[in-house]
Amino acid sequence: MKDYTPNDGRYEQMTYNRCGKSGLRLPLISLGLWHNFGSVDEFDNGRAIIRRAFDRGITHFDLANNYGPVPGSAEQNFGSILKKDFTGSLRDELIISTKAGYNMWPGPYGEWGSRKYLIASLNQSLLRMGLDYVDIFYSHRPDPDTPLEETMMALDFAVRSGKALYAGISNYSASESARAIEILNELGTPCIIHQPKYSMFERWVEGGLLDVLEEKGVGCIPFSPLAQGMLTNKYLKGIPADSRAAKTSGHLQTAEITPEKIATINALNDIATKRNQSLAQMAIAWLLKDKRITSVLIGASSVKQLDDNIDSLKKLPFTTSELDAIETILRKS
Repeated sequence: MKDYTPNDGRYEQMTYNRCGKSGLRLPLISLGLWHNFGSVDEFDNGRAIIRRAFDRGITHFDLANNYGPVPGSAEQNFGSILKKDFTGSLRDELIISTKAGYNMWPGPYGEWGSRKYLIASLNQSLLRMGLDYVDIFYSHRPDPDTPLEETMMALDFAVRSGKALYAGISNYSASESARAIEILNELGTPCIIHQPKYSMFERWVEGGLLDVLEEKGVGCIPFSPLAQGMLTNKYLKGIPADSRAAKTSGHLQTAEITPEKIATINALNDIATKRNQSLAQMAIAWLLKDKRITSVLIGASSVKQLDDNIDSLKKLPFTTSELDAIETILRKS
């Protein structure tokens, strides 16, 4: 690929929200490297996506220790891209986050929430990416067998040691989040962000978590806003052979794409069409209607898909009748 020179007008294309009560601001759309950036993927395609994202004002790139496949390879590839394209002071224009919590290596210290695992994992992540620090380090999931105080003290240590600038949590329930935030506040390292799974089809956060985050002054960045592709035009006519749902393994299974679900997807798509948006664009805009949402974390398998998703920002407002119609459809599903 040719040498990279960032677009001079990149910051004019994006809006940035303050993350909770912190001083950090995140773009309305952030790019996650959960899929499409691992060792099994085409490196130059991922590199082109990251370049394009930055050119359009996306400054936040989200990873985890186990992203790939193989686990760790997304961080390694991202580190290579940083070294090639984001040298010098460009690092200071990026928000890079990573996480630890899921299985990463054999033995009793390779997953969950112990201090031993979290700090070892962060050290490995920094090595893979060639970084001195990450901007946000998350506990990726709560550990039922480790005291929450120990997990939060590990996040506090990560920040105090300079290996992370901010602490975050992911996949924590409302009650777990409230306690984790309280502990971090007592330690003097506030939790600034929570990353939950949230979409039109996954709305558990509305049962208390968003209220907790608002009360505590913590930002929210939903992942899987398109419900693993269900909230796109991919499944309007059933299950394509090349889709995630058609694969025998993965997070989206064939059984989830029921006739009723397809009917719901089509009904939502009709509203999106009337809004002059794709279904994916409307699904992203629907999340951003809530002012408690700091940023929406998208994935992308191509530059075109990335552009299509970012273009959701061209039409964010909803009319009351549109929201009522969407709610009626979702209640029936």
